[in-house]
Amino acid sequence: MRQVPAVLALVLAWAAAEAVARDAAAADLLPYAVRGDAVPDPLGGLAGDPERGRAVVLDRGRGNCLICHAVPIDGEPFQGVLGPGLAGVGDRLRPGQIRLRLIDQARLDPDTVMPPYYRVEGLVDVAPEYRGRPALQAQEIEDVVAYLSSLRD
Repeated sequence: MRQVPAVLALVLAWAAAEAVARDAAAADLLPYAVRGDAVPDPLGGLAGDPERGRAVVLDRGRGNCLICHAVPIDGEPFQGVLGPGLAGVGDRLRPGQIRLRLIDQARLDPDTVMPPYYRVEGLVDVAPEYRGRPALQAQEIEDVVAYLSSLRD
């Protein structure tokens, strides 16, 4: 009987991976694999650039990270307090953990208020011009991962 739960777990994991692959293909998103609390491999094998990632984080139209998070940049006004501060995040989380939080924090916390930046399926109240496309492209995700990973205490 012990093998049944193990087999069921494998089937469910396979089905979840297939669903992610289908959703990604439907929106021309690059496929990715979730392992535990992370997406360990960069999307499409892309290398991130921390300077471009910083620009995305500070862009109040594109990433809009500052609406909820504070970053360790002197003189940057109107930083959020709803989400955790990002100072030292590179010490607290591995790049793959940061990547999953950007892709879809709801995979870790279904009650999160953080929007998914690389998911298009199952979203509600999306403005028509943004439907069917992710908030950030794969390269932007990798750039933000590179920047946030560089924030160390």
